[in-house]
Amino acid sequence: MEPHGNGAGTAQSTKAAKTKVAFYWCASCGGCEEAVVDLAEAILPVLDKVEIVLWPVALDYKLEDVRAWRRGEVAVAFVNGSVRSSEQEMWVELLREKCGLVVAFGACAHLGGIPGLANATTRDEILANKYQRSPTVDNPRGVLPQRDTRVDGAELELPELWHSVRPLDQVIDVDYYLPGCAPPPELIGKALLAILAGQLPQKGAVLTTDKSLCETCPRNPTKPAELRVERFRRIATEAPDPTHCFLADGFVCLGPATRGGCGERCIRGNMPCRGCFGPPPGAIDQGTKFLASLGALTAGETEAEAAAVAATMADPLGTLYRFSLPASLLRARRVAKEVHR
Repeated sequence: MEPHGNGAGTAQSTKAAKTKVAFYWCASCGGCEEAVVDLAEAILPVLDKVEIVLWPVALDYKLEDVRAWRRGEVAVAFVNGSVRSSEQEMWVELLREKCGLVVAFGACAHLGGIPGLANATTRDEILANKYQRSPTVDNPRGVLPQRDTRVDGAELELPELWHSVRPLDQVIDVDYYLPGCAPPPELIGKALLAILAGQLPQKGAVLTTDKSLCETCPRNPTKPAELRVERFRRIATEAPDPTHCFLADGFVCLGPATRGGCGERCIRGNMPCRGCFGPPPGAIDQGTKFLASLGALTAGETEAEAAAVAATMADPLGTLYRFSLPASLLRARRVAKEVHR
């Protein structure tokens, strides 16, 4: 099939032309950029066919350069990071206008990611903790960042921080999703080659398997037919048996509620799945998907006994929605006095 979007194949109209590709980052850690670099020599066949026209981590391109692009001139933009500020919103809207395809690249763009856990509190609390309450901050007047500031006759305009973190598709139309924190290099390479060949699935697809992680987990054969959790254990305080199913030993593993295709990197490193690939097909909310499974696994015949087991799980919100809070049914803490974007 042809890539979705007006002008997505324009750069391939002549045999000699290279397909133009853009990379951009919003609220992110830089790990997705590292994943592109981790393609190593596998990126060489791709570089023969593409021209990277925007990549802030590596190339010096300005906003004016992007505004000068013709609509559809760039075949695809890979955007990583969640959206939290007016500047990030402006950039992703511009890239949506100029690029034939937009790919939500990595867990933050896909689901909100780790930055999305900030939705459990408010913008005002975040700013107060950062600039007023931190013991290492010297700010006796309690000054907070302002969008417009005048200093010695000069005007300074800063991006406005929105009230909540949003995944990319809550801001602009997204064509495809490359999941993961960060996406595995092999998935990145396959996606690039599929775009170059025009061999993409239906718009809106997550570019990995439709199976859950549990189905491909190398520890799946050790999962007992009847699994009962009497208490939850923590990686921080106890070492898992490297041959056992994590859930069977009481370690929270989001494998049953997470899409596969990551290569089981965490599992093979003796770490339970944390959910960075997002929910499997058909699941709207990753946290409730896991809780639906967990309810049948938790030991306890009475409500009080079940509650006692549940109480042994540290930080349920951060555990079950580590990567997906902004994309979940919960989305964000709502405060009546705030106007959320």
